[in-house]
Amino acid sequence: MNSCQYRCDADAVRRMAADAGASACGIAAAGPVGDEAVEQYRRWLSAGRHAAMDYMERHCALRDDPRELFPGTRSVIVCAFNYYTDEPVSLPVALYARGMDYHYVLRQRLEVMASRLCEEYGGQTRVCVDSAPLRERWWAVRAGLGFIGLNNQLIIPGRGSYFVLGVILWTGVAQTTRPLQGGDCGRCGRCVAACPAGALDSGGAALDARRCLSYLTIEHRGDFPPGTDLCGRLFGCDECQRVCPHNRHAAPSKIAEFHPSDEFAALRPDDIAALSSGAFKRMFRSSPIYRCRLAGLGRNLKMLYDISK
Repeated sequence: MNSCQYRCDADAVRRMAADAGASACGIAAAGPVGDEAVEQYRRWLSAGRHAAMDYMERHCALRDDPRELFPGTRSVIVCAFNYYTDEPVSLPVALYARGMDYHYVLRQRLEVMASRLCEEYGGQTRVCVDSAPLRERWWAVRAGLGFIGLNNQLIIPGRGSYFVLGVILWTGVAQTTRPLQGGDCGRCGRCVAACPAGALDSGGAALDARRCLSYLTIEHRGDFPPGTDLCGRLFGCDECQRVCPHNRHAAPSKIAEFHPSDEFAALRPDDIAALSSGAFKRMFRSSPIYRCRLAGLGRNLKMLYDISK
């Protein structure tokens, strides 16, 4: 890695992020994650709250310090992209999954931003969009974007939590942005009370994926545990965000790719049940729904509507 010190003003980085479609951007100096966060994560794993997501147990050293993930990193640039949509759809699918997969959308936009950053200021970059062992929400808080709510979501003051995060690790040096002072969700407890499966803890303990309907309908493989109730959800669950007072001012995203197509909005259970493997791939290959595979979507469908798939 080039050891030169590249200097960049925070406002310049924010302008680049805005050009990429980000609603908010913050910058933190690279370094180790705080001890408290590390210990909390280890306790979460030890308690088995990550369910069958074994990948979360791996590469802990990389999660603890982004400089291990991308040697030479000096700046952690965190960008938040609004995915909120208000168009009606026929299927009970989480808002983030009604348009294109955010991994593709953010990566494409942030790669352009990263290239521009290097062209203007030098250095090297690595773009991370929820696919590398990186503590995105911790860094978002560190960079001053917002705070973590009782529902474990990043909340951006005045804007809410309907955001997905992308990170640029940069070997250059950018002016940092300060963490919020006194930021707190208010701990009204509405998210805890509203969670259909009781996956949230009023004491502030991290979410229990073993009960979370987002985990069960998306990440879980095979048959559901005995007694599982999907509570009307086919793919994902927005309930803890829907009831959060911080989301009362949520505004529709300006990113067209996050809005549902007319074809998706019109889909009904029988349409899903009739899909072949090839048709499923063609319809959902650029959608978050592709992650649960046809077998998983059919399993969810059968439990909700008693439709064989």
